[in-house]
Amino acid sequence: MASSTKLPQGLIDLLNQAQRLRRKGYRGRFAPSPTGPLHLGNLRTALISWLRARLKSGEWLLRIDDLDTPRNRAGAIESIQSDLHWLGLDWDGPMIVQSQRRELYENVLSAFKLQGKVYPCRCTRSALAEINRSESKNFIYPGTCRSLRIPWSMQDGRLPSLRLIVDKEFSSKCGDVVLRRADGYIAYHLATAADEMFLGINEVVRGNDLASARHFQLAIIDSLGQKPLSYLHVPLFLNDDGTKLSKREQGIGLENLRLKGMSSEDVIGYLASSLDLVPTGSSLTAEELLKELRKSQSLIEKVLLP
Repeated sequence: MASSTKLPQGLIDLLNQAQRLRRKGYRGRFAPSPTGPLHLGNLRTALISWLRARLKSGEWLLRIDDLDTPRNRAGAIESIQSDLHWLGLDWDGPMIVQSQRRELYENVLSAFKLQGKVYPCRCTRSALAEINRSESKNFIYPGTCRSLRIPWSMQDGRLPSLRLIVDKEFSSKCGDVVLRRADGYIAYHLATAADEMFLGINEVVRGNDLASARHFQLAIIDSLGQKPLSYLHVPLFLNDDGTKLSKREQGIGLENLRLKGMSSEDVIGYLASSLDLVPTGSSLTAEELLKELRKSQSLIEKVLLP
């Protein structure tokens, strides 16, 4: 694990505060992006994440991942809060909004720069896609720009992306991680990994579509000199025949279900039964489901993927 002694004292103090929170008990989070209403997969992930935290007698935070501002939609944050309240999924403390935490991410990026762990990259998406097509396995950035003397400033109206030189352990798992995109936005992996660390999260429960992000985020956590946290993943929502939901079906949200006459208890039962936590057709509140699962916590353990 990398050493954190070269971090600015302010960041070290914040990490120590987060460690104290982590030692007090379980801290999980649900982190949707405000790009529209929560869909079936989001709703089921929220439920399982909430259940996991409550079964551990822990805290469950709500974080809004809104850094990718072009994709944000007006009213989406209010819609997310309303949907969670309607389902009875209460979160602890105030809602956390990533766009209000940019200074933290910039400070982490600056610390990595001072440590000589960051370099500018001019690889375009098309160039990376071409390399990706030639790879027979999951794409890992080959470090094309690592040893090149590339200007850090804007050229031809375009900034370079900034990449983290990862520890050898991660070079074969994810390659050097983008910390800042070429459009100037802080990258998803940096903001996410920093938040897990500085908010004192000790376990992440999220959709299985994000399982591949684990190595990128662990590489950043390692560069902060922190111990890895636990990642668990909720299976993708599938049709009854095992096929993947269509984009239209994936986009179904609570409004559609309410129009069908489903109550919040019906929706909780539907989401839980889709993972065989309760019988098909069950109708119960989130708290009632939690009470049932306390009798057999192994049920939810079987649902979660590494």
